Amino acid sequence: MRFVILIVLFFNSIIIQGADYKILLDSLEECIIQKEEYTQAKLFKIESLTNKYHLYNSGKDLEKEFKLCMNLFYEYQSFVYDSALLYIERAKGKAYKLKNPDLIAKTKIKQGFVLLSSGLFKEAIDTLQSIHVKSLPDSIKYEYYSVIARSYYDLADYNQDPDFMDKHIKKGNTFLDSALYYVPKNTNDFWAVESLRRMKMSDWEGAKYAFSYWIQNYDLPRHHYAIATSSLGYIYSVTGYPELAIEYLMQAAIADIITSTKETVALRNLANALFDKGEKKKAYRFIISALDDATYYNARHRKIEIASILPIIEGERLSVVEQQKYKLIIYIIALTILSVLVIIFSLIIYRQLKNITKTRCILQDTVKDLNEVNVKMMEASQIKDEYIGYFLNVNSEYIEKLDSFKKNIFRKVSAHQYDDVYNMLKHNSIKEERKLLFRRFDEIFLKLFPNFMDEFNQFFPEEEHFILKKNELLNPELRIFALIRLGIYDSEKIAKFLDFTVSTIYTYKTKVKSKSLYRENFEEKVMKIKAF
Repeated sequence: MRFVILIVLFFNSIIIQGADYKILLDSLEECIIQKEEYTQAKLFKIESLTNKYHLYNSGKDLEKEFKLCMNLFYEYQSFVYDSALLYIERAKGKAYKLKNPDLIAKTKIKQGFVLLSSGLFKEAIDTLQSIHVKSLPDSIKYEYYSVIARSYYDLADYNQDPDFMDKHIKKGNTFLDSALYYVPKNTNDFWAVESLRRMKMSDWEGAKYAFSYWIQNYDLPRHHYAIATSSLGYIYSVTGYPELAIEYLMQAAIADIITSTKETVALRNLANALFDKGEKKKAYRFIISALDDATYYNARHRKIEIASILPIIEGERLSVVEQQKYKLIIYIIALTILSVLVIIFSLIIYRQLKNITKTRCILQDTVKDLNEVNVKMMEASQIKDEYIGYFLNVNSEYIEKLDSFKKNIFRKVSAHQYDDVYNMLKHNSIKEERKLLFRRFDEIFLKLFPNFMDEFNQFFPEEEHFILKKNELLNPELRIFALIRLGIYDSEKIAKFLDFTVSTIYTYKTKVKSKSLYRENFEEKVMKIKAF
């Protein structure tokens, strides 16, 4: 099935007209099932870039820092609005420090794009209009005019008022003409603009030709492929070819899911087209998936657009369910009438047996629950006693250390031995104290859970067993799940204790779970590891 998806997506030199409907639908269904995997892969890539950004974000190499911010922005721009806006703001700050007008303009254009993608049209247009275009190179002028044109087009689509729509579309056309003037001919960018221009002028045949020519003759990036096929789906829908429209929209939706593009319209339009075709269950499933994407990205206008369709689809779906329920009730009544005599004679016996069985089950369950509660209470009490004693001892030691440190500092200051004070402060290692804290935590935890390592390793294939270094009691990954076993689920609290970021905790947990034999209920398995 994945081979089919790759054929649909990446052999862009072929237009799949008349493609097998079932193959495309099966591919899309599989993609939706695997959507979370694609999202996690995207997050893993972002995590790698984020770590690199934090490593180099020192103010020493502004150009490198600017590029890292832009790389993170490109990953987020159609994935998560808030993060995209954060990194383009940071990139803009670097551009101002570099005093580079071209980079400043470029970041403002990208900022306008992300504001537009979230439905903040006025803010997007205000940001774009603050740019002085005349002094910019042609490549940036092209980008500027493309983005501001799209701002007015999307505003027209959102507004839906005929008077304002015409004004916005005319403005968009004017800006798009300017973009065509500055874009190099016979390139991906040129055909992206030219295809859009023809579509917005309602030149359906010309737009159909332009998008098809673009797909057939150019090596489209994946996101551009999704845009081209989605646009063709829209054109075929408008011109009265619903079957072809559905096929192209499915191709676009598959491309969007695989690339983790959350700011998209293909899946929403596909749901609408399938609903018109009478495939209400599929339409409902796809519109819910589209709503999830819009919410994930925080695309305000997309959520509003979906909200206008969802009640209609949901209403039809409920109507079908109600009809099925009504038929089922009729069948049940008929069967009840035919069986009433048998039921009357057997009901009394059945109820008595059921009551006895139910009572017995309740008693057994109650005894079992009480035993489990008693075991858990004893375990919790022992853990509480051990850790209270442990942390009282640790706090007492730290208070004594701080008191001794204070007395030494006071004595040195009183004796005007400032160099000694400086050396004491310089060589007082928090890192060593933290290591000692972790060591003590590991010791007391393994005292409470002596079989933790053996039982934890049973959750993994033999080749994935955790092997500790010499003198190591627990490593960071094991320490995370040790805290979870103690009932600390909050990633932020775990991160603070271990001196990690929340995203690092999430990465560790995801990495460990991915190797486990119990991915779906891994933490539940961890909680069953017995103490003492």
